[in-house]
Amino acid sequence: MNKDSHTNNQTSPSSANISGRIDSDSIDILSVELLEKHRQRSDELKALARSLGLDFGWHYLLDITWILDSLGTINGKTILDAGAGTGIIQWYLAQQGATVISVDRVSRADLPLKFRRRFNVRGMRDEDLIPTGMLLSQTVLSKKPVKNKLSSLRRDLAGLTKHPSSGQVIIYNQDLSELSEVRDGSIDAVVAVSALEHNNPDGLVQVVAELTRVLKPGSLLLATLGAARDHDWFHDPSAGWCYTDTTLRRLFQLDVQAPSNYKDYDLLFDQLRSCSELSQNLAAFYYQSGDNGMPWGIWDPVYQPVGIRKQKRGPSQ
Repeated sequence: MNKDSHTNNQTSPSSANISGRIDSDSIDILSVELLEKHRQRSDELKALARSLGLDFGWHYLLDITWILDSLGTINGKTILDAGAGTGIIQWYLAQQGATVISVDRVSRADLPLKFRRRFNVRGMRDEDLIPTGMLLSQTVLSKKPVKNKLSSLRRDLAGLTKHPSSGQVIIYNQDLSELSEVRDGSIDAVVAVSALEHNNPDGLVQVVAELTRVLKPGSLLLATLGAARDHDWFHDPSAGWCYTDTTLRRLFQLDVQAPSNYKDYDLLFDQLRSCSELSQNLAAFYYQSGDNGMPWGIWDPVYQPVGIRKQKRGPSQ
């Protein structure tokens, strides 16, 4: 494992973001102050999640708030959501008028109707999304009682007549290391919510290279991962790596001068542990098992989220 002492004394990107300054590249352990700063947006995210029956991982609201704060204008952009699953950020971005390339190696071909009712969704390729009519047929042929089937079918058909969001979501079931259907320099931004750490460190290098390839010059890769204080380590319950400042710089090829707030690691961790908004709003699934990031719903974070902001350089940069 890579050994490292957190001695970087650069200006804290958390303070920089809160004051309005944005650096092209940065490593930013996420400050819980973001939740209060962007109260309206975090409330919107929670409301959308409830309406779709989605739950947040224990730090995801903080991750997404940081990404959206860094992203800026959304409407009209083409944004790639790396490791999207059925997570909330793609639906929020589409609601705000973006075209979202939703990439995950786990297939979403049978994407539930609750998403199709609300959003303009299509597959990148034919195999990426089962046609809605076929999915409706599967609902009818399911083992639900006939009365429940008909009721569900009527609700789904009625929902499909509603106007979708102004943006769209394009489902692409593909490994992030080989985005062969996405052209070089065609994407306005890449976002990744606590997804890239599920690659092993060597694999992550290839993933970052591929995500950078599809970005337009000057555009941003915004990713959240787990932060490690002194050495890289693997968090078994979430099957994800936690990384030091030094390792993140190497894996994402960040400039040695890119600002970092790892010098405030302990202070920011204390603030995270004391955050009532996160601790008092754990998703129900945490209380149902001891094999997760918050065993049996006991608030006890063992790592904190960190945001990577990487700008793709142009030919002359």
